[in-house]
Amino acid sequence: MSNELVINSTQNGCRIALLKDKSLVEFHFEDNGTQFTVGDVYLGAVKKVVQGLNAAFIDIGYEKDAFLHYLDLGPKVKSLNKFSKLASTKKNAYPKISNFKIEPDIDKFGKISQVLSKNQQILVQIVKEPISSKGPRLSCELSIAGRYMVIVPFSNTVNISKKIGDSEERKRLMRLISSIKPENFGIIIRTVAQGKEVADLDRDLKNLVKIWEDGVKKMKTAKPREKVIGEISRASSMLRDMLNESFDSITTDDKEIYDEVKSYIKTIAPDKEKIVKKYNGKAKIFENFGIEKQLKTLFGQSVSIPGGGYLIIEHTEALHVIDVNSGNKSNAEEDQETTALTVNLQAAKEIARQLRLRDMGGIIVIDFIDMKKPDNKKLLFKKMKEEMQDDRSKFTVLPLSKFGLMQITRQRVRPELNISTLEKCPSCNGTGKISASILVSDQIEQNLEYILQKQNEHNVQIALHPYLHSYFTKGIFSKRVKWFLKYHKWINIIEDSSLGITEFKFLTKTGEEIEIG
Repeated sequence: MSNELVINSTQNGCRIALLKDKSLVEFHFEDNGTQFTVGDVYLGAVKKVVQGLNAAFIDIGYEKDAFLHYLDLGPKVKSLNKFSKLASTKKNAYPKISNFKIEPDIDKFGKISQVLSKNQQILVQIVKEPISSKGPRLSCELSIAGRYMVIVPFSNTVNISKKIGDSEERKRLMRLISSIKPENFGIIIRTVAQGKEVADLDRDLKNLVKIWEDGVKKMKTAKPREKVIGEISRASSMLRDMLNESFDSITTDDKEIYDEVKSYIKTIAPDKEKIVKKYNGKAKIFENFGIEKQLKTLFGQSVSIPGGGYLIIEHTEALHVIDVNSGNKSNAEEDQETTALTVNLQAAKEIARQLRLRDMGGIIVIDFIDMKKPDNKKLLFKKMKEEMQDDRSKFTVLPLSKFGLMQITRQRVRPELNISTLEKCPSCNGTGKISASILVSDQIEQNLEYILQKQNEHNVQIALHPYLHSYFTKGIFSKRVKWFLKYHKWINIIEDSSLGITEFKFLTKTGEEIEIG
């Protein structure tokens, strides 16, 4: 199984595609204008404390105030506020967290007015980007993620990923991390830390502590609404979370991104540095890897399932609905139950891919084809959970209900990605009407005669729809040969599928359009 990351730089940002065995499984667009990314830490100002919601609205510079609930303050918020005040005081040198005395935890069932007041400055981290009409969602339980671990300031606990099942390995990691852990930093050990040497873990820990200390230094001059600690780019964060032995290629067409990714790979996994490549081909990078075509076929309302069948995907404000249909598969199996099971199992794989691809979140309801046998229903439930295992977002899959519906909840921290797959017909420009197509060849011949004889143009080229290209070029005595005999000039005819059947362009040798008249 191969994993490839392809990064395309555009004028507005960069497009990031993750391919698994050449098949697109994740697609991200990193907009240059997007300021508020999950993981960013801001110095916010409390705009409003709402007792009824037990929450506060924080100004971090977004057009709508961000939302901070009491339960998202975290038990150590008093320590955070006290430390922030010390760090922003210009008289003292920046405080060291290792020498800081941790304040008592806040009451789990307390009121937000006991902790925050209007216009108070507070350090907050974005846990959900602005979605739809809502502003960002915030937390005061700060964390900084690295390759092998996550550090949590104002804590002293060490936790290990549940995916590391080997008890001996868990003990080894616990012993190693406890021996190198700085005071007043909690550590969450990530799954990829399994089997790593203490030198790798120590290097990652020092990098994270440095990020924290740089942010603390910045607070001395920081003003409200200013970013204090920034999350790394989307491409680098994907590499941090997913880079493993199966990764065999990272390709980009941009020199800056190439240098950034190579530098980051050198930091987190020096042995993988060679897999970063700079693309220099003539064709566009997404065209070369077949991604553009996949984007057009995978983001429509209707999505085909390999082997027959199709999905209908509907989006509403409250939830997402996916309907599974058998299509031409209905005659391929012996009986209805077998057909339903075959299509449903194929659909489960495609649905898991679609959830990652579109980054769909919230509640997803799937209407699978009805099955009667309980064993088949259990098999489908098991298959769905297996296919979802590679998803980095938190999710819950429920068994099929009595009505044959499956419910999935999936964490959403960014707006859902949606790509328009509808195109305007180039012939009618969306109107549904075109001028009489029988006249187009006469119009081309009249305009050509005017350009050659009245405007005295040389080296004329004509860009045409493929059908018209065939009409003027096919045969021994084609229309183009007759033009040569008539005007003693060879006309170059270019096939252009982006033009409508009634559209044409006259061009110079350099490709500039010739104005007629």
